[in-house]
Formats: sequence, C-alpha cells, structure tokens
Amino acid sequence: MNKYSNIVAGIDEAGRGPLFGPVVACSVIFKEDVNVLGITDSKKISAIKRQSLYTELIADNIDYGIGVVNENVI
Repeated sequence: MNKYSNIVAGIDEAGRGPLFGPVVACSVIFKEDVNVLGITDSKKISAIKRQSLYTELIADNIDYGIGVVNENVI
C-alpha cells in the first residue's frame, strides 16, 4: 500500500448556474484524524458558521484549492 491510499478529500461548489454568475468550487484534503463537526451542504450553513468552518479547515488540514469561473468563460 502506498502512502497516499488513505487520503480523503471533500469538495463542494456554489453558484446560481453558469448563466447567472460565477461558479465557485473548492476541495480540502483532510488529515487522517480529521474531526470537523457541522459540515453539511454549504448552502444550508449560515454565513457565520461557513466562515468559522473555512478558518478551521484551512488551518487544520493538508491542503486546499479554491476555483472561481466567471459565467462568460462557462
């Protein structure tokens, strides 16, 4: 078994659709002992809770990526 066989990544996207505005997508590669409570659908989390989770995920995990694509590109 190689050293990458237990990697877990979480992904989500947000946007109103490619005709109405940008689409934002992100992915987080979690540490093996991840324990973040409160993650559900980003559209169902309050802005305050989303900011708190963002700060926690960025500080406590292996890596992350965020992408934004404008509706004109899509």
